[in-house]
Amino acid sequence: MDLKERLHSHLIQIVRDRNPYLASAGHFYVQQYIREQLGQWGTVEIDDFAVRGRIHHNFILDLPPLNPPLAKGGKQENLPIVIGAHYDTVPGTPGADDNATGVAVLLELARAIALQPLKYPVQLVAFDMEESGFWGSRHYAAKCKQQQQSIRLMISLEMLGYCDRTPNSQSYPAGLKYFYPNIGNFIALIGNLRTVRDMITLSRNIRKVGQDCEWLPVPNRGLIVPDIRRSDHSPFWDNGYPAIMVTDTANMRNPHYHQPSDKIETLDLDFLAGVCRGLMEAIRYIM
Repeated sequence: MDLKERLHSHLIQIVRDRNPYLASAGHFYVQQYIREQLGQWGTVEIDDFAVRGRIHHNFILDLPPLNPPLAKGGKQENLPIVIGAHYDTVPGTPGADDNATGVAVLLELARAIALQPLKYPVQLVAFDMEESGFWGSRHYAAKCKQQQQSIRLMISLEMLGYCDRTPNSQSYPAGLKYFYPNIGNFIALIGNLRTVRDMITLSRNIRKVGQDCEWLPVPNRGLIVPDIRRSDHSPFWDNGYPAIMVTDTANMRNPHYHQPSDKIETLDLDFLAGVCRGLMEAIRYIM
């Protein structure tokens, strides 16, 4: 299968109501699918956390760098890149774009990096409970901070498959529409100020594969524009880490956001494959 077919195959398995409380069967099915897919490339760590007395799970796959360091040191190449996507949904939606697309791309990045390692170690993380308040990523980011774990860069994959090529299909938070396109055919990178150089590198190389890409640097943990904090990158911002959200901009483009109509049929699989291919290429150029 080519990349587009593999992404579609993942979506068929993931797209279903998978709210951890109101659709626990679908939620459990997708958990097992993620473990099985990541487990092809190494040992999957189950990262448990509790919410209101119930145990939830993040799934972590560590992939070693191309040339593992002989001894621990402070070199930047030794620091991991964390790539994450959440697998839960709000109640009553099959969550095709939100966030089966992010998980599908996460699984394909795992495949690509396992087969052709980066110079950095990579942690691929499937987060639970994003829709209820970023519980999984808050737990993970806080644990990294507590353990004094340095992170080269965190990349949050959040809704990657909706594209609308008609004029005025793209909206923005107040003030931004004057600086960005009004056609919703691009993927967006939103990062804190520490990631400006990485966003320039990523966007340039994503565009090289023919995928339009825009980027937005935000100060002060994004607090001035709450809309841009709505994913698993924000706990990493709050803990002082460099983090970027990759997004098709959610409800600012996709009318099916958090609706029962968020189905595979509404996605643009060529766009999704272009985003995935762009990320595969661009991540290799992070210096």
